[in-house]
Parts: sequence; C-alpha cells; structure tokens
Amino acid sequence: MSNKNLSVWLLNGLMFGAAILWAIPIIWAVIVSLRPPDDNLGRGDVWFSDTITADSYDKATDLAPFFPEWDSGSLESYYTNTLEYVLLVLGVQMITINLAAFAFVNYSFPGRKVLFYVLLLQMMIPTAILLVPNFATIREFSTTYLLIPKFIYHREFELFDTPWAIALPYFGSAFGTFLLRQAFLEVPKDLVDAGKIDGCRWWQLLWNVYLPPSRPTLVAYVLVSTSFHWSSLLWPLVVTSDSARPLTMGLLRFTQLTDIGAQWSLVMAATMIIVAPLLGAFLVFQRQFIRSFMHSGVK
Repeated sequence: MSNKNLSVWLLNGLMFGAAILWAIPIIWAVIVSLRPPDDNLGRGDVWFSDTITADSYDKATDLAPFFPEWDSGSLESYYTNTLEYVLLVLGVQMITINLAAFAFVNYSFPGRKVLFYVLLLQMMIPTAILLVPNFATIREFSTTYLLIPKFIYHREFELFDTPWAIALPYFGSAFGTFLLRQAFLEVPKDLVDAGKIDGCRWWQLLWNVYLPPSRPTLVAYVLVSTSFHWSSLLWPLVVTSDSARPLTMGLLRFTQLTDIGAQWSLVMAATMIIVAPLLGAFLVFQRQFIRSFMHSGVK
C-alpha cells in the first residue's frame, strides 16, 4: 500500500471516529427516549431498558402543547410559535443581509471599510449584555396598526409576549452580511460588468448575477440562523410570558417533574421532538452547508 493510500485510510478512519463521537449523544438520546417514562436511570443502566416503547413521546406531548390541537381548533402551540418566530426572522434577514452585502460589494462610498468593520464589531458583543436595553425597548414600545399616527387612529398593541418581540432584535445580522459579502466577492467581475452593460438595474443585478452562484451560502446561513433561533432560550424567556413561548420553553417543563430530579426518558423524548427538524434539515442540505463555508473564507 502506497503512502498516499495509507494517508487516505488514516484520514477516513479519523473522520469516521469523529463522526461516531459526534453521534453518540444523539444515539443515547434516541435510546433513552424509547424507555418507559417511569423507568429511572441508574448507575450502570444508562443505555438500554427491558422495554422499548413510545409512551414517553405520548406523555411528553400530553404534558406540553408542542403541537396544535386540531380537534379543538386551537392552533397555538410551541411549534406554531417557533415556526412563526423563525420564519419572521428569516424573512426579514433575507432582505437586510442581501441588500447590505450587495451595497458593500457593488458600491464605493466614503467610509465603506470603516462601516463594514463597525458592523463586524457587533459579532463581538455578547448577547447577554443587550438583554436589559432590548427588554426595556420591547416593554415600553407600542405602535399603532399600519404605523398610522395616533391622532388619526389610536388603537395600539404591545410587542411584549409576541413573536415580533422575540424576532425584532435579529432583523439584522452582522454574520449574515459578512457571509453574503464573501460570497458576492467570488462572483466574477466580468459577469457583473456584462450585466451593467446590458442595462440591468441594481435589483436585477442582485437577483440575476449575485444571488444564483451564492445559493449554497444562503442555504448554509439559513441553516445556521434557523438552528440558532430554534434553540434560543434566554431572550424568549425574557420577552414572553405564556402565549408566544417557543419550543425551548416547553422543554423546561420536563427538567423537574419529580422530587428527585428530571425523568430522563421524558426529557429526551421532548428533546428529540424539538431537534428532529434541525437534524433532518442538516442531513438534507449538508453538502451545500459544507461547500459554502469552504468557499467563504470562514475557517
């Protein structure tokens, strides 16, 4: 066996070992979630049980409103709130980060580099530092429907305890702007110049020239953003009280169900209910995810 083939086998072996180590917690969570709800974990008995059952999933969905109750006509649930919040963030971010990245790449204006560096500095600010000012803003801020002045139409609503309150601080993303800017820089200059010569307006240039080759990067960012907001806990805990709480808040119900601690089969069942969509999305789009970071300059 040549040295090249040996190095390939060693590299594949290391990657396989790393994949097994990464998968062990997920495999353990799946196995424990299939144990009976009243089957407590003991020393030396943290993996398999004598019985395999889906009762933990049934009990978890009974204890917490993870899914809408179609029979009663109630659509309020942790999944509904999470989807509304995540889709709202993604919908606005797809506009803001694309426009910001396009402006930094396609236009030259005074202070462009300084403004870009200031934008990147936001990535260094810990989220916990912004909790108090963001909460104060959300709690006090109220607006009229359709932004109509109060002297014309004075009906108001509070942002607190709504998906808008959770999503509002994330409408802009420094990381997303950086990632899309790196992808736009990879677009050939000749292709951009050809679009300008053909008379493309700025939005046609963005839609037809910059975005098509940047789709893997967009897919990767959507996965990263969705994963971050899907699993966020601290900020939703601060700005929601009951009706708008997402999936992570439902998981808190299972941490102290008994006097001696958590029932781990229920906790793992609830965890799998929450993370299953993220795992499925990553498995489907993993090629685009890896490809985008290989070509964006992010190590």
